[in-house]
Amino acid sequence: MYRYDNYDFALVRARVAQFRDQVARWQSGLLSDDEFRPLRLQNGLYVQRHAPMLRIAVPYAMLSSAQLRALAHVARTWDRGYGHFTTRHNIQFNWPRIEDCPDILEYLAQVEMHAIQTSGNCIRNITTDPFAGVAPDEIIDPRPLAEILRQWSTFHPEFAFLPRKFKIAISGTREDRALTWFHDVGLQLNLDATGEPCFRVIVGGGLGRTPIRGEVVRESLPWQHILTYLEAILRVYNLHGRRDNAYKARIKILVQALGIEEFARQVEAEWAHLKDGPATLTQAEYDRVQAHFSSPAYRQLPAEQADFVARKAADPAFARWVARCVHGHKMPGYAAVTLSLKAPGQAPGDISAAQMEAVADLADAFSFGEARSSHEQNLILADVEQGRLYELWQAAKRLGLATPSVGLLTDMICCPGGDFCDLANAKSIPIANAIQARFQDLDYLFDLGELELNISGCMNACGHHHVGHIGILGVDKNDAEFYQITLGGRQGNQARTGKVIGPAFAAAEVADAVEQIIGVYVAHRHPDETFLDTFDRIGIEPFKNKVYEHRAHGRAKTAATEQSA
Repeated sequence: MYRYDNYDFALVRARVAQFRDQVARWQSGLLSDDEFRPLRLQNGLYVQRHAPMLRIAVPYAMLSSAQLRALAHVARTWDRGYGHFTTRHNIQFNWPRIEDCPDILEYLAQVEMHAIQTSGNCIRNITTDPFAGVAPDEIIDPRPLAEILRQWSTFHPEFAFLPRKFKIAISGTREDRALTWFHDVGLQLNLDATGEPCFRVIVGGGLGRTPIRGEVVRESLPWQHILTYLEAILRVYNLHGRRDNAYKARIKILVQALGIEEFARQVEAEWAHLKDGPATLTQAEYDRVQAHFSSPAYRQLPAEQADFVARKAADPAFARWVARCVHGHKMPGYAAVTLSLKAPGQAPGDISAAQMEAVADLADAFSFGEARSSHEQNLILADVEQGRLYELWQAAKRLGLATPSVGLLTDMICCPGGDFCDLANAKSIPIANAIQARFQDLDYLFDLGELELNISGCMNACGHHHVGHIGILGVDKNDAEFYQITLGGRQGNQARTGKVIGPAFAAAEVADAVEQIIGVYVAHRHPDETFLDTFDRIGIEPFKNKVYEHRAHGRAKTAATEQSA
């Protein structure tokens, strides 16, 4: 992974010193709350419903064991003993005191971490596939280019005050696992006709209040021009993006207003002034950064190890964990492993300080001292020998990190919702817990197969509900918490948003509604069909009819019981 040089250390420490002075001036009254607000946001510090929240950047998902131990120390020393991993790889602490945040950031700077540009109207954390560098379907490792983008965008003076926040995702695999179609800019790496790396550039995607799948603005861009072309896109956005209405300020609104052809024309006109300029990437610069991402010291191993095969045959519980939590690897005899942060009753994405330290130990023992945070709010050990998977599984079980539900219904993406977030209309975590409690039978979950359920507490869609196979959105209805359900959303190469099935449900009705949806799927599916296969074949109406018939019956029964009482 990338390691700081002296310039990086100096830059991050200077930012910490600057922020410490800003906090001191705010405490003394020299800065008002309104004056302090943009300054704290530039350092990843929000004020949430009950306490401040500090968001720490995890660039393109990479974490060293030393960084995990440092995050555990932060959780234990300045917070309430845990952190929360987000859908953009970052980790959030929900209970720090504002006056402690400079100390937290100074401490984290020692292990090459910061909170720069984790908030504000700027270019945010660059995200990518958490299996980057090891995925069997990888065409080009995106991490060196993600790091180049990170260095280019950090403190870029022209893009520090954009009309709205700006998110970039980059994928280098045949199957998109970085949600590139729903980012402000999505970058898909490929090879051109001559075998040279190039980018398909997607622009104007996003979820939130107005979910829009992005559009291709350039089909094949030579890799050397990625910085200048992005600069052209951002200049067009900076010039024309709305600043009078936050709900219409994202680049997706501008692209829709201009149309992709006109937007592309303006980008090309702007790029004409930038192409082949000083920001054009050179092979030497790429090689400098790529050297940080060289492969670890893999051993020469057989593609399938006899002890691993025997363990799977002898232990059904181990085999079940392997089926859901162990993934393919480009190197024979190795595997990538997901450590689940979705234990029953736990808020999805939450991890305790003790678990962070334990994962750091596992990373050192099994995966060359590195871990990854995933879009699905789990952790990944990317380089585990097959012959040691049984040992790792036993250790993960003891830590509560081996729930074999990855990719299944209870492996939910879930934002913190109304329990923490000041923007939320409704709670998310109790809904997740209710669904987890309803679907505890692992045999049943395995029989259902791949099924993604995503929960957001408001229209900002931090839980990415729009692209869940089943999406749940918290809404405010006459000062009460209700939940809208969508079906048929999906990630990947065919990414699209789900369809709303109808009126919202009360909190107590949501788990019932999900159960009825699953019941329709089970009743109608053909052999080997996934939930999406069945949904695409039969459409939304059978789900809609069953869910609302069941709700009407339940409400009538409740009313009759109350009347007789």
